[in-house]
Amino acid sequence: MSQAHPYTTLISAANLQQNAQNPDWVIIDCRHDLMDAAAGRAAYDAGHIAGARFASLDHDLSGAKQAADGSFKGRHPLPEPDALIAALRRWGISDNTQVVAYDGQGGMYAARLWWLLRSIGHPSVAVLDGGLAAWQAAGQGLTTAEPAPAPGSISAKPALTTSVNAHDILSNLTNLRRTIVDARAPDRFRGENETIDPVGGHIPGAKNRFFKDNLQADGRFKPGHQLHEEFGALISEPQTAVMQCGSGVTACHNLLALEIAGLHGAALYPGSWSEWCADATRPVAKGA
Repeated sequence: MSQAHPYTTLISAANLQQNAQNPDWVIIDCRHDLMDAAAGRAAYDAGHIAGARFASLDHDLSGAKQAADGSFKGRHPLPEPDALIAALRRWGISDNTQVVAYDGQGGMYAARLWWLLRSIGHPSVAVLDGGLAAWQAAGQGLTTAEPAPAPGSISAKPALTTSVNAHDILSNLTNLRRTIVDARAPDRFRGENETIDPVGGHIPGAKNRFFKDNLQADGRFKPGHQLHEEFGALISEPQTAVMQCGSGVTACHNLLALEIAGLHGAALYPGSWSEWCADATRPVAKGA
């Protein structure tokens, strides 16, 4: 492809295979398990795409859970920009690098890295469509060798993303200017899964769009026109929409789906439900 930034949403396993040896490309393994924090690294050690670096959701793609005033920021707050830049450089990423992120969970964690790179103005980042399963289904093997890349030199540029905070969400309960869309599973949205969400329910007025609804049966994303139609039934204008979830991770999957659909400009609420419900003064809704 001749564009300066050829892959900005998804990339197929075939196209990744064709470019995997390109020195200007960097592959990042983002596998994780919310119920077993060590599972992602263990899976990487057992076998990953050749050349892939490992990104820890807890340590690389998230920041401190407490703000300077001691308030809780959620289970996976955004990393500080300087810490994110340091991790990206450690993985060998520079301003001209095409980044490809993958996981084994339909893109639910890879989309977090996709959003973070866009948040520092780096458009050349794509999620492997279908993840590791699609790579292996295409006949491609795995390796246990861990690369030792030369440091990169990526720098922060104007953000290609927008975000809101808890105060913005609280204000929205009065002015209703934004449409809140929650990416959690329906049982969590209704407040019926205390294992993951000890305080059950959702932000009043929020709509539910389970991130897995963005995928086809084979684990690949639905085509853009279908995503456009489905999201169009939830939101009127993407610029007034806010994507959230349990901790600001799978909400990025909905944001990626919106980009694929050509619906640009929705915001992320990084703290999401885990931050919202930590303050008992904030209202909670339950049920469908």
